[in-house]
Amino acid sequence: MKPIVSIIMGSTSDLPVMEKAAAFLDEMEIPFEMHALSAHRTPAEVEAFAKGAKERGIKVIIAAAGMAAHLCGVIASMTTLPVIGVPINSTLDGMDALLAIVQMPPGIPVATVGINGALNAGILAVQMLSVGDEALQDKLAAYKEDLKKKIVKANAELAQVSYKHKTN
Repeated sequence: MKPIVSIIMGSTSDLPVMEKAAAFLDEMEIPFEMHALSAHRTPAEVEAFAKGAKERGIKVIIAAAGMAAHLCGVIASMTTLPVIGVPINSTLDGMDALLAIVQMPPGIPVATVGINGALNAGILAVQMLSVGDEALQDKLAAYKEDLKKKIVKANAELAQVSYKHKTN
């Protein structure tokens, strides 16, 4: 089974966040790979990865980084594949990483999710892959229907909570 999504993180300290993307890809039965690469510490390896990803069959790259967070943009500058950036909360409550990822120059886009938003990155990657794949679209629809059911159930449970001045 060849991977079609790459999850790239600046270091393995990002794994507790990025596991959420990996778990979602597993749930959707999407083959993926994971690598720790640093734009600052291993730039040659990042370049080789980015330039070779399409040829290896990768269709979407999810890249995560904290602090200066140049990894996502560096990868995006070297490939035509979609790159989804996940800012990691490390310093400045993750705002430094968020701004570094979202403020890309014209022509080098990085789709950016919220701080530590690896699950949304995984969902977005699957949505991209589902274009033209009705079976995958059906899986996503079922996932979103389950989310809806959880909220409907939570609302019903909340209706049972009693307070003296609660009107519903």
